[in-house]
Amino acid sequence: MKLKNIIYAAALTSVLAMTTGCAEDYQELNQDPSNVTKVDPKGFMAQAVLKFQPNDYLLWWYNVSYFTRWTQMAMPSNGYTAEFTGLAENGGQGSQYVETLTYRNAIRQYIDNTGETQYKAYESVCTMLSIYLGIFDTDIYGDRPYTAAAMYDGTPASLTPKYDRVEDLYTLWLSELDECVKYFQDEKQEFVPSQDVVYHGDKAKWAKAANSLKLRIAARLYNNNPEKAKQIAENVVSSDAGYMQSLDDDMLFCKATASSSGGDTNDFVYGTGNDLATPCLSNNVLKFMLDAKDPRVRFIYTKNSFNSKVVQGFIDAGKFDQLPTAVKENVVLDEDGNFKEWGGMGEPWVRYTGLPVVLDGQFKDEYNEWFKAGDRYALTVDDVTKTYNHISYQSEEMKRGRANFTLPTVGGLVIEDTEDKPLYTMYITSGEVNLLLAEFKLLGANLPKDAETYYQLGVENSVREYDKLASLNKIPYYGNTYGYDPNEKVIDLQEGEIEAMLATPAVQLTGSNAEKLEKVYLQLLMHYNLLPDDQFVTARRSGYPKVGSALLPMVKFEGIALTAIPRRFEIANPSPTDIMRGRILEAIDNQGFTPGTNQSGSAFNATGTVLNTERVWQDMNAPQWGTPK
Repeated sequence: MKLKNIIYAAALTSVLAMTTGCAEDYQELNQDPSNVTKVDPKGFMAQAVLKFQPNDYLLWWYNVSYFTRWTQMAMPSNGYTAEFTGLAENGGQGSQYVETLTYRNAIRQYIDNTGETQYKAYESVCTMLSIYLGIFDTDIYGDRPYTAAAMYDGTPASLTPKYDRVEDLYTLWLSELDECVKYFQDEKQEFVPSQDVVYHGDKAKWAKAANSLKLRIAARLYNNNPEKAKQIAENVVSSDAGYMQSLDDDMLFCKATASSSGGDTNDFVYGTGNDLATPCLSNNVLKFMLDAKDPRVRFIYTKNSFNSKVVQGFIDAGKFDQLPTAVKENVVLDEDGNFKEWGGMGEPWVRYTGLPVVLDGQFKDEYNEWFKAGDRYALTVDDVTKTYNHISYQSEEMKRGRANFTLPTVGGLVIEDTEDKPLYTMYITSGEVNLLLAEFKLLGANLPKDAETYYQLGVENSVREYDKLASLNKIPYYGNTYGYDPNEKVIDLQEGEIEAMLATPAVQLTGSNAEKLEKVYLQLLMHYNLLPDDQFVTARRSGYPKVGSALLPMVKFEGIALTAIPRRFEIANPSPTDIMRGRILEAIDNQGFTPGTNQSGSAFNATGTVLNTERVWQDMNAPQWGTPK
């Protein structure tokens, strides 16, 4: 469907400008809701969904690189250096919720002025989206303007909205989500299916989503107020609205499948068409996923370039010994020394390779094959030289549309997939929700089912959600081997794989309560690979991956203190001309932060950093990296 068929004609007179980092200018963000050519609540709701961008280009280009290296859930291609605790530049978080909040406030003002309360469900969608993004922004920066944001009333004071404390926002958001559930359950509420690209007018699913979103707040609240957090989980499960339990409940959708203008615009992808950062698979994460027989490794990461035809090309050139060690050890040769078949776990599993989790590997000769490959993996056939990728990186096709793919071939043959593909994205899903319920059950919440029931459903649904996304996004090798390599296998989820995964020791919910909790947290971390903010927060609040773990260890590098690894982003010192300067400085002071503390390259990266010790409120009582309580 085209965007013009999704988004109603009504729109704000001016599109709000979003800022990056923490240098907001709320003069631009606090637009006057009365400056609307025509108020149409359903159109505003649809526009809010379009502007809802938790995983935008800036997050995937800047922030994901920090999130993944600090948690060791993925790696930079040049490995870890002493600078990995530094922060050079960040973007994509800080005020994302304000656009959706502006639409919410415009609808709310219209309802207040007209008394047409049948539009409360449209308002509730905008409220839920604003809370989702507000959680996202407070994760990294702490206190945010919310109650007074996007509330311009013509007075100078409304251009400088106050900051709300995170603790107060959590309380408010829980109350607002209860209100959302109430209106989604109200049969008198208008809800036009054609304007709802998410659930197509099914208010019951919106109610489940709003109720389930409270679990994200509960998880973040637990370290400061465990009893309240457990009570939230209990209320979610007991609510007559229900909570997400199946893939049909998932907030997983495509905003549009075509450009409204017909040109090469960004209408059907979020962010821009620019390249994204593509962190690489680490050997530690790969081992954990292979030990677990986890099919998600195939959906999250790319195959390396060494299909059997490429391997044979290296054999023919007398360069078999130059192949990556992880490739060679899975090659079975025939009696003539040619490729016979894949050993190990076979295709497609053997095509995933990671990087060693070591410090300064690029400066150590024993790691040259990984970090200083040079022309080691280059091959010239028929006067055509090609260089082959020896590691797996996060799949770009799962993060944005319009990513082209070139199959690794030998010689001059070129096989490409250049089809433009609109992006499907997951936001909050039944996989996540049931894993969170498993966590809370193990933490002592009074929930009706046992932890294993929630856990197994969470793992199963997460795998199926990734398989569904891979199918919808048509990522390389999904349902297609391209007819080149007879030993190539598709990456599609196969019958029996989930059962086999749940039966592995790495996944089975056995052992002490602490051992069970580790497995729940590790599955949450796997699920959140496409939700990097939540992955970062889960590692931060739980202390997993754990230093010395037998399942998935965090590596404590010699000379790099765990206290040197940041737990939030910096907040820049506001410009003297910024009308929000007073508010920003007040918020910085209230949270005990030091402004403008960019630690990249600083002398105390190895011994400590204010970005670790000066924590946002929800992180105050959380364990240090790699050291769960």
